[in-house]
Amino acid sequence: MDSDVSYNYQGKVALVTGAASGIGLATAKAFAVAGAAVVLAGNNLGDIQKVAKELAENGTQVLAIECDVASEDQVKNMIAKTIEVFGKLDFAYNNAGVMSRNTETSDLTTDEWNLVIGVNLSGVRNCMKYQLLQMKQQGHGVIINCSSMGGLRGAKGLSAYSASKFAVLGLTRSAALEYAEQGIRINAICPGFVHTPMEQTVSGGSLDVLTEMAKMVPAKRFCEPEEIADSVLWLCSSGATMVIGQSLAIDGGITT
Repeated sequence: MDSDVSYNYQGKVALVTGAASGIGLATAKAFAVAGAAVVLAGNNLGDIQKVAKELAENGTQVLAIECDVASEDQVKNMIAKTIEVFGKLDFAYNNAGVMSRNTETSDLTTDEWNLVIGVNLSGVRNCMKYQLLQMKQQGHGVIINCSSMGGLRGAKGLSAYSASKFAVLGLTRSAALEYAEQGIRINAICPGFVHTPMEQTVSGGSLDVLTEMAKMVPAKRFCEPEEIADSVLWLCSSGATMVIGQSLAIDGGITT
């Protein structure tokens, strides 16, 4: 077997949810640089169309789709549109997610719980269902789900978020076992503190809080979105052909 890892994704089709900002945006750009056609999905059409225009101007084949992943019908339409335009789906990165407010479990409202579980867990399930239906027909594909270091350890004040991310890992591992013989690899990544718009939710916009958070990281800094994107592309690559059902922590050593 050739030992060189290939990141040449010419002729491949990659779908990224939550693609308008943060990790999703960085990953969409990374796939584009690697030569893939990119499907950008997000719940604000204007935001993802802006990203799509930028990528298209640099020569990428791109499709922007408005999609709330918590809606199974919208997800079904997203995959159908992808196949209508590109004819296949090689890679899917299920990145879309929301953060609950920091509060004790007893004070978390049912509406807040349902929102977080609906997007972070049911959203991943919805995406996987229709991605897998397509990939089974093709006989190949790679799915990467975005969990969190909050899915590897408890997170005080973030019980809904942590519960959703733990569940994503269970979903990932179970599905990975189901589809390994069918040429479909499924894994999850578990980012730690990352410089994204979500960090403002966690820190309340306080620079002092962010500074203290960085001190918790053995590497003494936040991850950059591009570092997470690099890991997603590696999991799609020829270097990860026997990586199945794993949870890759990308957190600077916090969960070590």
